[in-house]
Amino acid sequence: MRLLIADDHPVVRAGVRAMLEAEPDLVVVADVDRADAAVRRANEGGVDVVLMDLQFPSDMQGAEATRHIRSQADAPRVLVLTNYDTDADILSAIEAGASGYLLKDSPPTELVAAIRAAATGEPAFAPGVSSRLDANGGLERLTGREAEVLGLVASGYTNREIGKALFLSEATVKSHLVHIFAKLEVGSRTAAVARARDLGIIRSN
Repeated sequence: MRLLIADDHPVVRAGVRAMLEAEPDLVVVADVDRADAAVRRANEGGVDVVLMDLQFPSDMQGAEATRHIRSQADAPRVLVLTNYDTDADILSAIEAGASGYLLKDSPPTELVAAIRAAATGEPAFAPGVSSRLDANGGLERLTGREAEVLGLVASGYTNREIGKALFLSEATVKSHLVHIFAKLEVGSRTAAVARARDLGIIRSN
């Protein structure tokens, strides 16, 4: 099985490569430090599974790269391997087409099993991630787009700035916020951000 590793930390790439190449049926054909480089290499062919981090210093992030990779004909499977486990991160990866989602501290045996499962099209999620896919506290879960909007609200973006960043009209942004407030049972942007952080829907940092 041919693997591509996409992570901006060279130590992580080297460690994962060494671990995986100890398996007789796994071969790392390339490792890259940018999401856009992962897209280009995956599109060249000869890759069965891409191990994709979510956060990169470049403009393109892991979820967007996953979407580009999975949009191609005969695309390889994508298995997210990251440190982040918020609902927003998990949902954006799944909606982008990821076959699985593991954290970097997962045991080697779990990672290898997830790679083999992802290669056959089976879902492969870390136990903790699987539980996060359940609704939090009985509340209706936010969609991936709603989580994106709320994440930008948390970063201090105005509605106009959110619309520009996500290519949405201000009216659509306001509509998303109305749904977010209703789902989180809050009445303000500040309260929505605080509630989402408490629930692990968006990152605290």
